[in-house]
Amino acid sequence: MSVKGKVVVITGASSGIGAATAKKLADHGARLFVGARHAQPLQDLVTTVQAAGGTIASQPVDVTQETSVKAFITAAHAHYGRLDVVYNNAGIMPNSPLSEGRVADWEAAFQVNVMGVLYGIAAALPIMKRQGFGQFIATDSNAGHVINPNAAVYAGTKFALRAIMDALRQEEGPHMIRSTMISPGNVTTNLWQSVGNTGLRQAVRQREAAIGLRPEDVANAVLYAIDQPEDVGIDEILLRPTVQQN
Repeated sequence: MSVKGKVVVITGASSGIGAATAKKLADHGARLFVGARHAQPLQDLVTTVQAAGGTIASQPVDVTQETSVKAFITAAHAHYGRLDVVYNNAGIMPNSPLSEGRVADWEAAFQVNVMGVLYGIAAALPIMKRQGFGQFIATDSNAGHVINPNAAVYAGTKFALRAIMDALRQEEGPHMIRSTMISPGNVTTNLWQSVGNTGLRQAVRQREAAIGLRPEDVANAVLYAIDQPEDVGIDEILLRPTVQQN
């Protein structure tokens, strides 16, 4: 098996892990359909990939809106005629102490990190079942394994995601539909910008700059998960900076 020729759909693709993964997969011959909220960074990615000889198309998508996600997945399928991989990558990390009561941030975290993934599954699963093959990938996190102070809600979304993705694996594996979680520790992305508490935001930014993985490191994990025979399911890849302890 090879990534070459596979149709891979990616949300949260305008920067960070999503953009790095799109470039990596395009370099290996995948056909990409990418989405994010902001149109210009998305178009910049398309231009970069096409200039390097890759195959890519795009459509803006808001993963907090079921209709937007469904339209995005439908457009990807219409463009290429199949869906090999749907990578639900979009996410936010509005960390803060629970005592601050940032209810709007908590709601946003579940809407993006959990419902955004579920919307992607709801839109793509019927197509994959008709095809008789497919793979769902989601960006989970080290926080789906380890709980730290000030990250209760973020960790809660990632623990929920582990439950959803493993249930998907058990339900749809018999139908040759694979389910994979990519769970990185600290990565040097813009995720720190979504941290709600100002002090925590700067601490996260400094930690990621000091020890974080590169987005390309995570993209390599995604590439590995996709580039396996159809009868091999990679349930989860947990990767951290060597020096990260929790």
